[in-house]
Amino acid sequence: MPSINLLPWREAERKQRQRDFGVALGGAVIGAVAVIMVTVLGYNQMISGQKARNDRLTAEIVELEKSIAEIDGLERQKERLLARMEIIEELQKSRPEIVHLFDEVTRQLPEGVYLTGMKQTGSRVEIRGVAQSSTRVSALMRQVDASDWLGDPEVERVETKQSGASRQSEFVVYLKQKREGSEEEME
Repeated sequence: MPSINLLPWREAERKQRQRDFGVALGGAVIGAVAVIMVTVLGYNQMISGQKARNDRLTAEIVELEKSIAEIDGLERQKERLLARMEIIEELQKSRPEIVHLFDEVTRQLPEGVYLTGMKQTGSRVEIRGVAQSSTRVSALMRQVDASDWLGDPEVERVETKQSGASRQSEFVVYLKQKREGSEEEME
């Protein structure tokens, strides 16, 4: 029987399989590294894209906060202007009231009563003066109470003082000025 040596052929085939395995292993490693690199690159691009969006959103938020601050400033300025307009409107409404006040005080002032001072705070009016007698102050209070523009007279003090041969009564009277719309609002 002829002797055939199969060992070198097996050894060559084993070497070929080892070489094929090494090439396949190297290809798999290179493929795995390529997949990892592509994945890392993809994630890096996604992260940089998200950072760019976040930066844009941050810039937009800063712009919106500036706009909000400007709007708040404009709101405060609007409120101040509205308050000023209300004050001016109130002054315009009360403009004829001072004329009525002076006119009514002069009409209701009895003979023998002289005013030395007059002060108004809101609708409350303080009248200081000198009268020939305390009965003249009483007459002033009755006439004020009957007035259409004045009301609620209150006496703070009446002092009788001797001035030479005559006696005079110094007085302080508080009264309220009636507003034009106040009677309509009460009814």
